[in-house]
Amino acid sequence: MDQAFLSVENMDGNVEFQCTASGSKAGYVLSNVAEVVERILTFVPTKSLLRTACVCRLWRNCALRVLRTQQRVTWVSSTGSGSGEGHVLCKNLVEEVENIYLLPQTVLLMVDSETINGQDCCLRQKKARKADSVDPAEELSMLFPRGCEILGIATPGVVLTPSGSCSSMPQEHQDGEAGFALMFPSIDGVTIRPFHFCKQSLSQTALEDAGLIGNPDLRVVLLFGYEAFKSGAARFLNKVLEPLAQSSALIAGGHVENVFTHSRECCGRGSYGVVGLALSGSRIQGASVLLDQDVSSEKSAEAAIQRLKSANIPERNTLGFMFACVGRGHNYYSGKRNVEADTFRKVFPNTPLFGFFGNGEIGCDRIVTGNYTLTETDPDSLQHGYTTVMTLVHLG
Repeated sequence: MDQAFLSVENMDGNVEFQCTASGSKAGYVLSNVAEVVERILTFVPTKSLLRTACVCRLWRNCALRVLRTQQRVTWVSSTGSGSGEGHVLCKNLVEEVENIYLLPQTVLLMVDSETINGQDCCLRQKKARKADSVDPAEELSMLFPRGCEILGIATPGVVLTPSGSCSSMPQEHQDGEAGFALMFPSIDGVTIRPFHFCKQSLSQTALEDAGLIGNPDLRVVLLFGYEAFKSGAARFLNKVLEPLAQSSALIAGGHVENVFTHSRECCGRGSYGVVGLALSGSRIQGASVLLDQDVSSEKSAEAAIQRLKSANIPERNTLGFMFACVGRGHNYYSGKRNVEADTFRKVFPNTPLFGFFGNGEIGCDRIVTGNYTLTETDPDSLQHGYTTVMTLVHLG
């Protein structure tokens, strides 16, 4: 290579390092010393990194090695208002996805249903939507790599940790515009499979293909039922929960308003169904506790979450999930806001927390570690109302 050029931008888009060399020592180093190139490329956001990989074979190999090291989940969360240009999360994703430092394989989005429902799509201007409306799944897929699985869920309220730091204070948003996008990269020893079942597609084979049955490595299932008020929805959910209740996997989730990233070609809009993520791999650990109806004070909430602490799940590369009833939150704690999220932060100061306020909760007290012992659980005992399921998921 006669000429070497490398430009590295920081998260604000400002150029912090730039080198153009032809026949110089810098050119030689950037053309031949993999250790130097690889170190520099660790400061390059993934989209720019993929463009850099096209320069030459050395840079491509260095870029691939850097991508393999990026195995920690990242997220974008947003609150406020999209100012009539779609949901605020979708608007911010357009900008923030340029600055992430991983290659997403699976994305879990949750947004408030009040804002997202009725919008034809997230990213386009309203004037452009009228002519040829595009499905939200199709528009969101344009932001992420080809083959990236996207699961978008609308709920009455959202629990999120602000972007930027695991130690940021989590927030409960029962009103107003809010949402988050959790981005999972390829992680050694971890398999994440999204699934979607409706009355047309649920079968033994479909459950096996999703890794929910006949899978000895299954550790955690995040499961969400939508359109749960429809006739037949409860029986349908039980069909999914029955085999999971007898397994040794952690099950957590709840009832949401709807799913906005599936085309519904199999069942049509307005039909009920179940979506979620199946997490498999020996490195995965998980634990959950149920904050039942008797937990209605800060003291009792902390006592319940301390049970979660006793599972001794490592904090590194661990996510917290909070699936609460719409009847809890500040109405349940005598007008005081953010009680359960604040208590979680007190007990787990370096674990980000995500989740929702929904129309029913799924889960129970369970611990899934290397040497766990679990008893069988009836499907009905996994479903609750006026409760909160607080969950930890460690990705190794």
